[in-house]
Amino acid sequence: MSNVDLVQGLYGAFAQGDVPTVVGGMDADIHWCEAEGNPYQPSGAAWVGADAIVENLFMKLATEWDGFSVHPGQYHDAGDTVVVEGRYTGKYLATGTAMDAQYCHVFKFKNGKVTSFQQYTDTAQQQTVMGAP
Repeated sequence: MSNVDLVQGLYGAFAQGDVPTVVGGMDADIHWCEAEGNPYQPSGAAWVGADAIVENLFMKLATEWDGFSVHPGQYHDAGDTVVVEGRYTGKYLATGTAMDAQYCHVFKFKNGKVTSFQQYTDTAQQQTVMGAP
């Protein structure tokens, strides 16, 4: 199975709310970075390990958003790195404001597991939707 196939499977599992499968695709010491300016990771420091990612991101996406979805578009295979272009959609519950934002995800792999994740997205739109000052 190629790394692109693995990423496609992770997106499919995430869309179904199958967090255990998503976590199962991660290396134990995965480093996860949201884009600079992302309200969920204001310190800019990477989250390390699946528990930190689930607690700081996945749980918030599930409880603070209505219909938050990740829509992958193009996949770019660079061997141990997979780059995915897509869009986020959903409505932030606290403000009632919808988001439709472009993203780029960079996944790095070793031995069939994701060892790092880097997000690039329109954080200005995300901050506005989430009511950040």
